[in-house]
Amino acid sequence: MRALGIAALVAAAACPAQAQQVFKTDLGDVRVDTVASGLSNPWGLAFLPDGRMLVTERPGRIRIATKDGKLSPPLDGVPNVFAQNQGGMLDILVDRDFANNNTIYFCYADPVEGGAQTSLARARLDAGETPRLTEVKRLFQQEGPPSRGLHFGCRIVQARDGNLFLTTGDHGFASKSAQTLDNHIGKVIRVTPDGSAPKDNPFAGRAGAKPEIWSYGHRNSQGATLHPQTGKLWMHEHGPQGGDELNIPEAGKNYGWPVIGYGVHYGGAKIHEGTHKEGMEQPVRQWTPVIAPSGMTVYTGDLFPQWKGNVFIGGMRPPLLVRLELDGEKVTREERMLRQLNERIRDVRTGPDGALYLLTDNAAGRILRVTPAK
Repeated sequence: MRALGIAALVAAAACPAQAQQVFKTDLGDVRVDTVASGLSNPWGLAFLPDGRMLVTERPGRIRIATKDGKLSPPLDGVPNVFAQNQGGMLDILVDRDFANNNTIYFCYADPVEGGAQTSLARARLDAGETPRLTEVKRLFQQEGPPSRGLHFGCRIVQARDGNLFLTTGDHGFASKSAQTLDNHIGKVIRVTPDGSAPKDNPFAGRAGAKPEIWSYGHRNSQGATLHPQTGKLWMHEHGPQGGDELNIPEAGKNYGWPVIGYGVHYGGAKIHEGTHKEGMEQPVRQWTPVIAPSGMTVYTGDLFPQWKGNVFIGGMRPPLLVRLELDGEKVTREERMLRQLNERIRDVRTGPDGALYLLTDNAAGRILRVTPAK
């Protein structure tokens, strides 16, 4: 234990030396600054109207970070989470009408008998001297075989109509549960801000189908965003050994997992029937070998005019940042950035100041700010 403590102190002491770094990209040099450090496996980042940030830590905490990097104590009112393996406190989102309702949403691995399910909750944020959550309400809890620690999905996106999209995972089973509509395993979920299923959901009113389902046949999506021009949901998902995917999930569509795909089991055994099948959608892009994607944003800021409309995705294996140029819904070019940073990128957000903000996924995680190098 003493050796671990010394190692942690050494790591903390090393952070200032990494506070400012400059990296070359295809479209100019960028500067990466450490905004805050010492976070335990940070997973989700969201901006408050005053520029402060909500950040989750997978072991089960939510904190507020100021623009100058000060971290609040963990917020009171956070529910218990299943903090094992990939489970814990995961994504977080600020309601688009936060200025009037102080509402936030968060997603977490919710302990149940036999493991955990992906759950979505709503709360009011009291961001005063002692920040805390009040009026916490679970809006949605996944139904189906529980996870023992793998593939929770858990990204939240609020659509223009105020409804919420939530990604879920297949719990690591590689079973056909993602292909059936009687559970929430391997699905994109769409609910109202009070947790009910919208009447225009594709399977609402259909016998034997969960009314919250938007799309199905997904493996494990840890990145999702709303396209600022079209208002469509974009998401990516982890493949197994090969076959990471970028998708634009449409209502009622089947995205194939595990029937079709471009990967194999770890070790090389066959998973899929093939790469195509009638009635199943093809990805916008697939990565083999994988990039292990997590977090996603479409850049809308003014600091990098050359990046307007580009998609940014965090990569965890190899550790890097991926930039995609688009022509409509087609990817025309890919750049792999910040390789020398050598950090697993867990989340990517466009900040209100036009900078890109990144979360690094490790026991001494950081919030990073990417700006043009002067």
